[in-house]
Amino acid sequence: MSLYHETAEILSASPDHGGSLKSRVFRKKGLKSPPAQVYALAFETCKWSGVLKEVIEATDLLRHERKLTPILSLLLVHDFLLAKGGIALPQSHGLRQAVERHKARLTSEMTRARLRRKMASLDDLRAEVNATADPEGRHPRWIRVNALKSTLEDHLETTFKGFERVYSIEAVAESPKKALLIDAHVPNLVAVSPGTDVTKTRAYLEGQIILQDKASCFPAYLLDPRSEDGDVIDSCAAPGNKTTHLAAVLKRHEPEQGLGKKQTIFAFERDPKRAMTLEKMVKIAGSRGWTKIGLGQDFLEVDPFGDAYKDVGALLLDPSCSGSGIVGRDSMPELHLPEASGSGVKASKGKPAKGDSKKRKRGEKDEKQVMVDDDGNAVEIQSEQELQKRLNSLAGFQLTLLLHAMKFPSARKITYSTCSIHAEENEGVVMKALESKAAKERGWKVLLREKQVSGMRDWPVRGLPEACGGDKDVSEACIRTYKGDGRGVMGFFVAAFARDGDVDAGDGPYERDDDGVIMRDVTGMPVLKSTGQPVVLQNNNLAEGEEHASDDESEKVKPSSPYLASRPSPKHRFARPWYILRLPTYLKSIRQLVLHDSCFRNCQIPSDVLVLDTVLSTFEITRSKMRRELDQAVIIACCKTVNDGTDLGKIGAGDPKTYAQRMLVSLGLVYQQGTSQCPSEQESVAKQWLRLKGLCGTQADEKGVVTVPDIFTGQ
Repeated sequence: MSLYHETAEILSASPDHGGSLKSRVFRKKGLKSPPAQVYALAFETCKWSGVLKEVIEATDLLRHERKLTPILSLLLVHDFLLAKGGIALPQSHGLRQAVERHKARLTSEMTRARLRRKMASLDDLRAEVNATADPEGRHPRWIRVNALKSTLEDHLETTFKGFERVYSIEAVAESPKKALLIDAHVPNLVAVSPGTDVTKTRAYLEGQIILQDKASCFPAYLLDPRSEDGDVIDSCAAPGNKTTHLAAVLKRHEPEQGLGKKQTIFAFERDPKRAMTLEKMVKIAGSRGWTKIGLGQDFLEVDPFGDAYKDVGALLLDPSCSGSGIVGRDSMPELHLPEASGSGVKASKGKPAKGDSKKRKRGEKDEKQVMVDDDGNAVEIQSEQELQKRLNSLAGFQLTLLLHAMKFPSARKITYSTCSIHAEENEGVVMKALESKAAKERGWKVLLREKQVSGMRDWPVRGLPEACGGDKDVSEACIRTYKGDGRGVMGFFVAAFARDGDVDAGDGPYERDDDGVIMRDVTGMPVLKSTGQPVVLQNNNLAEGEEHASDDESEKVKPSSPYLASRPSPKHRFARPWYILRLPTYLKSIRQLVLHDSCFRNCQIPSDVLVLDTVLSTFEITRSKMRRELDQAVIIACCKTVNDGTDLGKIGAGDPKTYAQRMLVSLGLVYQQGTSQCPSEQESVAKQWLRLKGLCGTQADEKGVVTVPDIFTGQ
């Protein structure tokens, strides 16, 4: 009985008590019922109170059952009609009997209320109620397709079949049908109509789709860990949405099987109960093979110089915060109370007793506030001074976490994020980190906006310049979101840090697309077949003074702010003269070229094997030949095509000469930066090289790995 009476007491409290519904529940001392259960009952009853008011008044329940108060009648009728287990009281209990003796009439009036709203089923009515009760307006439901288990294309034909495709967030909220928007910023993310329930679908139960707010997807996507970045750390990992998103990003950049060391995500969670939730999430999402969970392990107690973490190159930090950006955190839902007149269905919202008004205005200020952080911990705040003290305490912890992350010796990337709207926890922490001794000594700076992945680079809402000391470059590097601004996301903040290296180091002999995907070699670097270790390439052909010339050139592209990094410094610097080329790399490179080059997206290329076989047939070489001959055939075919435009066969529309030039670029044989055409002097070198007939001087070791002379020198 205490559940219903305790919930009724909270809903009956005067607005002078202040705070949101959640804060009222979690700050209430002496509750016999679990606070989470009280909050769920109170919130759901408020949400349904408009419908339940009609039902109770139509049945004249309050006149027949004098022991019921208006609020108790709402709570009990809600559970009777809508809760899976019914009223949570013994069958012989008086309150339960007072409701259940009117079972037939209550059920009948509920059906009438549904039909008046033109809803075909109770599930449809439930979706409508959920949507209209959203405290921040019609907030869309964001769903991330788990790339570890499925693809977006699969779910468009199954889970989301029958959804109306729309092209704006406004249309998602306003469409009378179930609508779907494919997000333009984050891959594999969709928004569906508010209140859409996918939790009973097979895709959700099997972990193929994950409910995750769009803003919550920003950290892993912005971090964008690649194979060359090594292992990854998620410092405060529970409940696991960002951890599993990291695994999906790693899989996207996964190299060919057998090439390089498999990466590990170290997921830390100091709270044992939350760690269990993390473990469950990782299992359902299918990311166990990527993830090593530190159950109850505090990230701050991890030794950055320990052997286990020597290869950690990227860290995701999403520490505890005020949670002020979470949708619905600061609102008090409206409660519609039934009247005892029983004169039928009324359009009014009812008149509660004096001092018992249940409608809270969103802008109303409270004498007392309760800060419920993103972990669900409540702290009562009675003044602006106490609020500032709490924010300073959180910011101090967040800064400590960030500075600890900067100590990892191999780290090159860090993302720092919060679900807070307060500058103290966001730009304030970023600026203090940039000014720290650790950042200055180890070269940590914020990542330039123009160097961020395309979706984050294009996000329009950036940091606050005034909170960045007026440094507009730093504020542009920071990313913000605001709840209720029409973009359909929660309040959030994220910034990326990069270990600033020599600007002239560049990306090495790579050609990247707009998303930063390496088109030549998605493994990120050549590796030795025998050991799987990266090949350290030495530049023996630099002319005297060339290195200094590069340094001078780099000064021209350095950012104006001392806090900005143009790119993370590579773990291994590459020189151009020598390459280790292998067939699996060719196949992967060709695949990336076809998938990511807009010129070839409409080409009908069934497979990489067809492309390779077409190339080989030009020189009458079968696939049964030695790897060395296959390697030579691919290179010769590409160079011959550049030389005289020989058609490689019907492998798609487009100019075959341009296609071969792009293949050369993707294979690393023609180095070019920022242009889709081979420079004339490089093409000339390729023609010269072709005349060497069969790559004179090329040798293969006993494992079939071919060392190819550098085309820049014509050796």
